[in-house]
Amino acid sequence: MANKALSEYPLVWKKEDFFIKIFCSIPSIATGILITTPKALFVVDPGDGILRDLNDEIGTKGILNISDIFISHGHHDHLGGIWSLLTYLSVMRRKDDLTIHYPKGCNEIISIYKAFVKVYKKEISYTINLNQISDEKSFSRNSVKIKPFKVNHRETAPRNKTVPVPSLGFKFFYEGKSICYGGDTSFCKSLVNNVKGSDLSIIEAGALGTESSEMHLTINEAIKIGELSKKYFLVHIPK
Repeated sequence: MANKALSEYPLVWKKEDFFIKIFCSIPSIATGILITTPKALFVVDPGDGILRDLNDEIGTKGILNISDIFISHGHHDHLGGIWSLLTYLSVMRRKDDLTIHYPKGCNEIISIYKAFVKVYKKEISYTINLNQISDEKSFSRNSVKIKPFKVNHRETAPRNKTVPVPSLGFKFFYEGKSICYGGDTSFCKSLVNNVKGSDLSIIEAGALGTESSEMHLTINEAIKIGELSKKYFLVHIPK
């Protein structure tokens, strides 16, 4: 079953103690996702407004317990809220390390990190670890296994050309359950393969028309892929 209308945000799914809330996913505006288990608090693509949404959902105590941030790619609508989140953690005197996972070549994260450390070097209360992902090797965090996979997202360039954007999808496994998040992508086999059999898949449908695009999936493409999983949400649908 798919959720298509933007008015339906937030989107919520829970299977036993595996929980996800998609606060929003609006092209050129913001995406923001929270994934939790009894042992884990993850944020995926912290777009603008993520601090407000997290405060409403889990409060200060929960925010301070976020261990990992996952970045699918460097476009502003997927990481526009990360500065305020990092700042809040320091203001509230977080002590535990925070790890940011991001695709190799995502210069936006590196630039934000360097600027943040430079501005707040005398005030930061915690350590930020950067995990630059260059392959599809799985790893575990707080009893959750994460499998990153490459997807095919592009952006416009001069002379009406497009160029690839360093981009990843993430599949999260917890106690026999799985959530697949594709991020922004056009049709690609890696997304299809990782969506198959997932308990929940989150598929973008950001193409403006019905013709296949180099940058985003069409609604029909997204539905076709989503139906390979047990349940799916369509996100990032243009207004």
